[in-house]
Amino acid sequence: MAGTKLLLLKRAMGFVIRNLSPSDRLSVVAFSSSAKRLFPLRRMVEDGRQAALRAIESLVSTGGTNIAEGLRKGAKILEDRHEHNPVASIMLLSDGQDTYNAGAQCALSLVHRGGSDYRHLIPVSLRHGTSSGRTQVPVHTFGFGADHDAAIMHSIAEVSGGTFSFIQAEGAVQDAFAQCIGGLLSVVIQDVQLQISTLSPDVQLTAMQTGSYDGCILDQGTSGAVKLGDLYAEEERDILLELTVPAHEKPPSSILPEMPVVQVQCICRDPVSQDICHTQPSKLTIFRPQCLENISQTSSLEVDRQRNRLMIAQAIVQAGSLADAGDIAGAQRALQLAKSTLQNSAASKAGDHLSNALETELTEIQLRMANRQMYERSGRAYILSAQSSHFRQRATARGDFVDGHSRDYQTPSMLDMILRSQTVSLPTLSSIRSMPVSRQAYAADGSSQRSSNSGSSARALLLRTSSSVQHFFA
Repeated sequence: MAGTKLLLLKRAMGFVIRNLSPSDRLSVVAFSSSAKRLFPLRRMVEDGRQAALRAIESLVSTGGTNIAEGLRKGAKILEDRHEHNPVASIMLLSDGQDTYNAGAQCALSLVHRGGSDYRHLIPVSLRHGTSSGRTQVPVHTFGFGADHDAAIMHSIAEVSGGTFSFIQAEGAVQDAFAQCIGGLLSVVIQDVQLQISTLSPDVQLTAMQTGSYDGCILDQGTSGAVKLGDLYAEEERDILLELTVPAHEKPPSSILPEMPVVQVQCICRDPVSQDICHTQPSKLTIFRPQCLENISQTSSLEVDRQRNRLMIAQAIVQAGSLADAGDIAGAQRALQLAKSTLQNSAASKAGDHLSNALETELTEIQLRMANRQMYERSGRAYILSAQSSHFRQRATARGDFVDGHSRDYQTPSMLDMILRSQTVSLPTLSSIRSMPVSRQAYAADGSSQRSSNSGSSARALLLRTSSSVQHFFA
């Protein structure tokens, strides 16, 4: 990697540094065959910012790619902190195949495909669900160009609770970083857990569709819980519940027109005060008429659009599995079947924006799976980034540009940061020198004292529970 690609990468890292506040802290780790801390965890005051900029200018390529060693070094920096900012994360970028963990590459890693998940590459402190009560540190991974190991990068993000972005066009790297930090600097609530309980006798929770989030059904179907992690300002999460509702055996005159079904409550942590917050419980009731004659029964478009989201995400997983096994024709059939189902859905026929975007994305994936060579070059990375986005309802970069298919998940803070990125003038070709580049990871730990009335919400079926807080990171 040299020339324009190197300059744009360093420029993107500089953009991140310049947009951190004085209370944010940043460390830079470079890794090749081994890992080295180029810059210690330091506040981004003017002196710290200038030192960080000098550190990224010193990046050079020494050959090899040892992702596990880079992650271990980044995790150690965070573990050894004497001060803990409320929000911490790692941004990991690689442009090559991992050459020091060959055993991990024998099978493609996809958590949703049931294959190896490369957990041995990820330090225990970064694994989702094993943080011993500590706030999770997500690893947001970026695969740069056509030669990176998309399967490993995606699996690292999934296991740690982060996202995977595929940067195909070298000019999109700064916008991809901008989108990511736009979210990270706007965290409004942490450790969000959705608690669900049934309210009527014999109403049973039989299934929950939670995407990439950990969910479980408890107490023989009378309650459930979903761990949603951190939420950015203006983000939403949608959880589809499947319930069994008993038929009434009493005379029709005793049937109530409305029946309480489930109650939902959010428990979360305020990132500034670190207080545990409980939202007011919200109840979902359903209409139970005495008879169904002359009763209009229509599907909820909101529920239907979320069914479409999860259905398409699962179809992409299936197509990827078939393509990895060499069955490109089978992958195309799976995608076409999903597209037909999507087109016939109520939400799609009603012109729902997300459903239309999902259809456009399926077409793009079909093009990137036209043959084995195209799939290996960009198709696999593209679909893994799409999975990461749709299962988490969080924007990722993929292909040539960061918006487009992720627009439904982009928050105002992300859009604002992308706009800042795009208003920075591009370097001229005459200023570009041919230079090698190394792979690098960021370990960032940030906070701020600014406040806002922005909120986040989690939704179950048609029921939305919101939690407004008075502080966010910017």
